[in-house]
Amino acid sequence: MPQECMASGPDASALAEIKQMSGRRIEDGRKRKGLTQSMLAKQVGLGVSWIREIESGNPKTKIDDHLRCSAALKISPSYIFIPLLFMAHGFQFAPQLLAGNLFELERHWLQFIIDRNIADMRRLLSPDFDGGNGSVFPQLRT
Repeated sequence: MPQECMASGPDASALAEIKQMSGRRIEDGRKRKGLTQSMLAKQVGLGVSWIREIESGNPKTKIDDHLRCSAALKISPSYIFIPLLFMAHGFQFAPQLLAGNLFELERHWLQFIIDRNIADMRRLLSPDFDGGNGSVFPQLRT
């Protein structure tokens, strides 16, 4: 059986809620694909009892096991990452924000990240940019 770990402290209840929501999505996704718990367990390399624990939302389950199940079922990982982002920034999270298909939202995020990083690289590599120190690469100050 995989190593059990449980968060403690103020974020423990939020993490437990995320695992609860994740377990329901995994169970729904598994059933939609016509898989038994045994079939999913074999596919992701976990025991059937551990799949049962994940689907029940047991707070002792590991997020990476939830992600492995989600990947096997082709379920977006955003339903885990969005609440974690809210938690990391100290924001309250409303589960209704996860309604519907998140793939379009993910595409927008990815495009934003790509565009932002390319713009930053262009700015840093531009011969006109000297970072205020006469260098094209401001991090290489002498």
